[in-house]
This record gives sequence, C-alpha cells and structure tokens, in this order.
Amino acid sequence: MKQSALVAALLGASLGSAWAQSSPPTVYGVLDAGVVSERGCNGGCTTRIDGGIATESRIGVRGSEQISDGLSAIYTLEAGVQPDTGRSGPDGRLLRQAFVGLKGKAGTVTLGRQDNLEHAALTDVGDPFKGGTAGSATNLIGTSGRRDDNSIHYYTNQVHGVSAAASYGFGEVVGDPSGNRAWGVSIGLERGPLTLRAAHQNRNFTKIAPSTPMGNNMDAKNSIIAANLRVGIATAYAAYSISRGTGSSPLWNPDNPYSAAIASVPSTDSRDVLVGLAVPVGATTFLASYIRKNDRDPANLDANQVAFGASYAMSRRTDFYAAYSRITNRNGAGYTVGNASSHGNGSSALNVGMRHAF
Repeated sequence: MKQSALVAALLGASLGSAWAQSSPPTVYGVLDAGVVSERGCNGGCTTRIDGGIATESRIGVRGSEQISDGLSAIYTLEAGVQPDTGRSGPDGRLLRQAFVGLKGKAGTVTLGRQDNLEHAALTDVGDPFKGGTAGSATNLIGTSGRRDDNSIHYYTNQVHGVSAAASYGFGEVVGDPSGNRAWGVSIGLERGPLTLRAAHQNRNFTKIAPSTPMGNNMDAKNSIIAANLRVGIATAYAAYSISRGTGSSPLWNPDNPYSAAIASVPSTDSRDVLVGLAVPVGATTFLASYIRKNDRDPANLDANQVAFGASYAMSRRTDFYAAYSRITNRNGAGYTVGNASSHGNGSSALNVGMRHAF
C-alpha cells in the first residue's frame, strides 16, 4: 500500500514537472505614511499622522503556474496595513484583494474579492492623483465602492490596443436574490499617447456609512468615460461621470461637517466633470486637477474641487509627495477632502508624506 502511494506520488510529481511550471511567489507591497492637516471641519479639525495617503499601504503575494501551453493558473493575496497604527487596512478587513483564476489565449478569468472596474477606470486613467492624496477624484466622483466581494471577473487580451472586461458580484443575501449584487463592464483603448476607457458599475443596496439616514437602500449606477493624453512632456487628464442612485455619490459624512441647519443628503443624480494635468520636471512631477459636481436633484447640492500637488522621486521605488485640495460645497452639500485611505472630515486638507514600494 505504501509502495503504491509512493509510486503514485512520484508519477504525480513527474507529470507535474512535465505539464506545470510554477513561478516562485512574488512578495510585494507599498508603505505610505505622512501628515494630514484639515480645515473646515464641524467640531474642530486635527493634524495627524495617516497611513496610505497617496497609495493604500499593503503587502501581498502573487504568482502563477503554467498548466499547459498558453494556460496558467494565477493568484493574488493582498493585505492592507496602516503604518501609523500597525492595524489592518482602513476598512478593517484583512485582505484588500484575494482571488484565483486562469489566464490564457482567450483572456483571464478570476474569482474572489477584486477591484471595481468603474473605480479603476477613474483612478487609473482619468485622475492625475490616481485616487490618492487630498487631490483624489473620489472625493466628489462616485464609484459605488473600490472592490467587489464574491465576484467573478473576465478580462480580454489586448488586441490592437483594445481590451474589455466584465464583472459580476453575487449578493449572497438569503431570501433576496438581488441584495448586494453588483455587476460592471469596461472597454478601453491604448494607442500611442492616448489612453481611453469607458466603464459602468451597477450595485444594489450599497450602504455607504452606518449612520446614513437612507438605511440599506443605497443602490448605485455609476458610468464614466476617462482619458489621458501625453502632449510633449505633460499628460492631460479628463473624465465625465454620470452617477445615479442614493449610493452613487461619496457622501461619507451625512451628519454634515459644515454646521448647516439640516444634515446633508447624498446626490441621487449628478454629472461630474474632471480636468487635470501632470507635468514632470526632472525628478519632480507637478499635478493639478479641477472637478465640477453638478447635482441635478431639487436640492441642487453642487460642489467643486481644486487640487494641486507634487511628487519627488528619490529613486525608482521611493518618493516624497505633497498635495492640497479644497472643496467648495453649495446649498448645504457636505463633501469632504479625503485621500487614498481616509474619507476626511473637512472642506480642505494639506498632505505631506513619503511612499516606498517593494
């Protein structure tokens, strides 16, 4: 019996070496920490040390195994960390991403907790601040969440610069087939100096904050067209977003931080426009953006954001950064200036920090 088991094990190892070639797991991560100084808060502002200001701090492991010619198994486990406190990621979860899948000639299929396609279109393509520091476009432009739980994603291979993706997140709510369900699609073009991407995300019952007066019914439909274009040494950015539904706009503090007569409510129908610029000069890259949030609800809770920033590359993996952003809220709107890991408490914020990737 033992001999049979040994023979089977040896045969399995032999077949495995013939048909599968594993790459060693890659350990990677980002550590980001700095100072955040806020103004325009209700009840007093703070100056504090924050972790993950420009980029969410993380440590992860990823790898692949070649199963056959043109087909590989892939995996990623990525945990969020808070360098300022040593705790797990800002939302209290152990893992930011956790998925396994197959990659081949027909594309890539992955299952697990993964990035929201519409959020990725905004931060990867349309936002010069890449969703980080005080200049983050997600301060005003809704994405109905950064990631999808219980989801299956499909990515096509790029053909002549064109690629597409689709996602479906199972709600897994007993007795309610549509509860917490999410789906998204995107299509992109990369050709020469131009990058263009369009995406849509639909999410049911997104609850933005425990204190929200809207309860659990926070449905969201977010659509975006984002682009960037290299012009000489500079890169110009632009995005146009349509956000519909109670959970479609990022009102993280519904208790209204600006002391208006009544608590603010999130926009359920807005049109958002972003324009931005990134200009590298030597080791320094200067950033700027302007966002206009046009609320089409009767309350007309409009808002504008102006942001400036710069990063200085000390090496290929280490940089220092600074950013300032101010939101002008109108008619009782209550949007706040956050960063990659914090939703913020005030109408303006200054960030100074350091980031290292490994």
